[in-house]
Amino acid sequence: MNTNDSGCRCPGRIAADATRRGFLKNASAGFGWLAFNGLLSDRRFCRAAATHQPHFPAVAKNVIFCFMDGGPSHVDTFDPKPMLKKHEGQPIGADAVSKRSQSAASRVWLGSPWKFQQRGQSGLWVSDLFPRIAEVADELCVVRSMLGELPLHGQQNLLLHTGRIIGQAPSVGAWVSYGLGSENQNLPGYVVLNNDWVPNGGLENFGSSFLPAAHQATMLRPTGVPVDNIVASDPAPLQQQKLALLAEQDREFASQAADTPAIEGAIANYETAFRMQSTVPEIADVGREPAHIQQLYGVDSKDAHQQLYAMQALRARRLVEAGVRFVEITCPSFDGNNSPWDQHSQLKTNHEKNARVTEQSVAALIVDLKQRGLLEETIVVWAGEMGRTPHTPKVTATCGRDHHVDGYTVFLAGGGFRGGVAYGETDAFGNSVVENQVDIHDIHATILHQLGVDHEQLTFRHGGRDQRLTDVHGRVIQDVIR
Repeated sequence: MNTNDSGCRCPGRIAADATRRGFLKNASAGFGWLAFNGLLSDRRFCRAAATHQPHFPAVAKNVIFCFMDGGPSHVDTFDPKPMLKKHEGQPIGADAVSKRSQSAASRVWLGSPWKFQQRGQSGLWVSDLFPRIAEVADELCVVRSMLGELPLHGQQNLLLHTGRIIGQAPSVGAWVSYGLGSENQNLPGYVVLNNDWVPNGGLENFGSSFLPAAHQATMLRPTGVPVDNIVASDPAPLQQQKLALLAEQDREFASQAADTPAIEGAIANYETAFRMQSTVPEIADVGREPAHIQQLYGVDSKDAHQQLYAMQALRARRLVEAGVRFVEITCPSFDGNNSPWDQHSQLKTNHEKNARVTEQSVAALIVDLKQRGLLEETIVVWAGEMGRTPHTPKVTATCGRDHHVDGYTVFLAGGGFRGGVAYGETDAFGNSVVENQVDIHDIHATILHQLGVDHEQLTFRHGGRDQRLTDVHGRVIQDVIR
């Protein structure tokens, strides 16, 4: 084949311009390049859109998400249903059967083994399962009318974290980091305080997906060295020289590669990791806290699981105080196989164990943030991916509750959310939502709103369209904010 003025290129010319860009420019009369350039325009567009500025004045600056993996029972915590005890052991009947949750007409109602009381000045209902959280009832905005999609841990976890039951999308923490950045250049915008347990749905729950890699979660372990390689093996001047060399090589590679944002994200991650070496060990060391603060959280507990959860909760406060935008705390799994709150049997024994491990620290977070003047600028979220059925196959001393997504409960505190209120209702048996239905997209939209972000404007061009955390859903729940 010969080169001529008509635009046909010979193999020798392709070899001389052997990058992917060059090949696509020169092949097929340039039509391959047009398609490829269209894909790159998505990335150029979204890079320009990431300004790290709120859309309007923010009420809150940070989020601490206390993830109750497995699904705490709504009818045993914040949604009292006396009718369950009254009709305990009676079949639920065909009218109560759900297409979304585990149910059958032959199943029977199961009352709560814990008593409910009205707490604080607000009179918010909280069960005896949560005596410490009951003490901060006037700070809680309890949403009792959550509706999920599928009674499966993996899908509901991904829905809770990414807004999609199939995942393949950034986590809410990644979106917050992308939209607002970190207030501390020595720390990432999104941190997961992991308690040696990866929830169903996998690490995709904490990923950045199509957002730049710099916005995925940084994991901090509960024991030992919190982050790999956080202790420098070389003197600082030598490390800086190595980083400069890596950055130079990556920039040269980026000039020829297609996925330039990913390479730029890697460079940013190197630089952040370098700065973290001086900051993370100090923040992770809760021993720097006064003894009474450690006791408030339960760091001195003799229960190993509670001690670790308390340490991570205290780290969460230290991280938001240092400027990290979004911090998530996961629950420890007692046997390493099951989601912590997933009590299909032994409801009373295991819900009480989960409460003992977590609730003191969650309450302590709210108290500690408030006494430091940080609660108004920090949203504390307490949520599992689903609730538990108000019925069971058979009432026994060791029975439990199954997966339930037709109506369940989460709560939020601080960050401009109204305290001491319950929003939404389930029916008399806690079986389905009857008033003010809410889904996770609404919760995401409202959290972003309090952070000064319009959920419809926080977008990233991917796959030829503007993607967002709430997709085509979501509304700000005005009744739960001040």
